[in-house]
Amino acid sequence: MREYKSEEEFLKDYDSSKFEKLSMTTDILVFSVSDEIQENYRKLNKKHFSILLVKRNDYPFKGKWCLPGGFIKIDEDIEDSAKRILANETNLHNIYLEQLYTFGNPNRDPRMRVVSTSYMALIDKNKLNEKISESSSWFNVNLLEDNEFIDITLNNGRETIKLKIKKVLKEKTTNRYQYEVLKNDRLAFDHPLVIISGISRLKNKLEYTDIVFNMMPKYFTLGELQQVYEVILGKKLLDPAFRRIIANKVEKTSKIKTGGGHRPSVLFKYKESDKK
Repeated sequence: MREYKSEEEFLKDYDSSKFEKLSMTTDILVFSVSDEIQENYRKLNKKHFSILLVKRNDYPFKGKWCLPGGFIKIDEDIEDSAKRILANETNLHNIYLEQLYTFGNPNRDPRMRVVSTSYMALIDKNKLNEKISESSSWFNVNLLEDNEFIDITLNNGRETIKLKIKKVLKEKTTNRYQYEVLKNDRLAFDHPLVIISGISRLKNKLEYTDIVFNMMPKYFTLGELQQVYEVILGKKLLDPAFRRIIANKVEKTSKIKTGGGHRPSVLFKYKESDKK
């Protein structure tokens, strides 16, 4: 083996053609919680947990739904590519993003070897000033989970997508699961795995971060905030337990919510001074 005197000499002689090539993509999982207006004006508006999907116009998986995603340019930062692709495919700009997971099964894309770095985005879609693209649609998420299986139903009011996923405990000490898709009738690529991974991450982060406030308006009642926690976690929270969870995350304002048949309620806001 030749010995090189410097890194410059090594790089000049380096032959990258001996390595197989792969392509890099990014997929973005956009979560939101929004209101469904109740007929009974004395009740709080029902909350819906939803994700944003895009219908594919090209092969492979033409006509199927997928997460917003695309190929990363050779000279592009990964997060910059996620922002660019999200804007191009959905018309959404300047929203919260955090890296989720890297998916690299050799068979995840029928075209070539593709590794995807996924991102998770959180928004309050009631505050959106931009209209999403015509190929995009919000799907409400209904999730049923037991010790072994997860059933997910996605519905946008016109189409329904059903997913069934098997859970296998991968690491007992950290309660990490590996997921296997048993049923997927309408989603492209391995995006059911991205979706369940993102939902799992979001549920876990509700307990130890302030991530949920990326989905909230500036001012809100504690009842509205509790609804958001409950619709994401998929379970009812006891009021005292919930108040302990958010005690150091919110502050009371002098504003009052009135009207709509409800008793006047104090409005709270996120403690901006604590935001990292």
